[in-house]
Amino acid sequence: MIRYLTHNQIDTQRWDACIAQSHDGIVYCWSWYLDVVHPGWEALVENDYESVMPLAGGRKFGINYIFQPFFTQKFGVFSKNEVTEEKIEEFLNAIPEKFKFADFRINRSCIKEIKGVNTHCNIELELMPEYPVIAENYNSNTKRNLTKAKKQSLTIVDNAEPSVIIELFRKNRGKGIKHWGDEEYERLLRLVETAKNHGNCMVLGVQDNDNQIVAGAFFMMSHNRIVFLFSGSDESNKENHGLTFLLDHVIEKYSGTDKILDFEGSDNDGLARFYKGFGGKETTYQGIRFNRAKGLTKLALKIFKRT
Repeated sequence: MIRYLTHNQIDTQRWDACIAQSHDGIVYCWSWYLDVVHPGWEALVENDYESVMPLAGGRKFGINYIFQPFFTQKFGVFSKNEVTEEKIEEFLNAIPEKFKFADFRINRSCIKEIKGVNTHCNIELELMPEYPVIAENYNSNTKRNLTKAKKQSLTIVDNAEPSVIIELFRKNRGKGIKHWGDEEYERLLRLVETAKNHGNCMVLGVQDNDNQIVAGAFFMMSHNRIVFLFSGSDESNKENHGLTFLLDHVIEKYSGTDKILDFEGSDNDGLARFYKGFGGKETTYQGIRFNRAKGLTKLALKIFKRT
């Protein structure tokens, strides 16, 4: 039986035990991760935490809805057993009626054709081959940029300061992201510190010959997957190709292992090309959207989608 549980009803020890044993678990669904990205998260739980599905619920204009929180690419159904298409549908059908609108993503791309399903792109690189084999499969542009980077006397900084990388992002690419403010960046910093305390986060910086951090990134580690969660770089030094240098370092470090480098996207064609330049392959996952609203409630939902 699938039960809907509010936050204070969730047994986080049993929850995390299920995530730990899940065949396709992802870092976003540990209880401590959810606590940071969406305090008060709720869930659907089957039997004695045999299978689970996190729900990020909100309320606006008096309407309950489900969404995908910042710093999580997707959720889904996680189980100690194989997750079938039928099981996913059971969970989706068990979402309580109180949620009138939903727009979230799940970690599958093979569920049956149902209303409200859309497809998203992800880029992944298997790191099992040895480094020379992987590097040989970089495209010509990536090889050229890496050669340039290696001439710039760049060095990797382990355990770089997270706030410096966040500030790099804010001063550069982040200037064009108007819906991120202090609250979102503070949440990201808490997330990184929490993940480091759990042994699930690697923070790397790239330093130039003036001892300045010119690029950096946060990688979340879980279930044999290295997730490229967030990065920042100095656009005035983009000819250093710091991020290319950094990603190549991670690939070399973990080559020959059973890890997968998950670039976490992207639906953006430019980013997808950059990630594919390292030999990454395209995979897909699905988004779920529904609207159960009627009348004036439906109108309110249209307002919600514009805000």
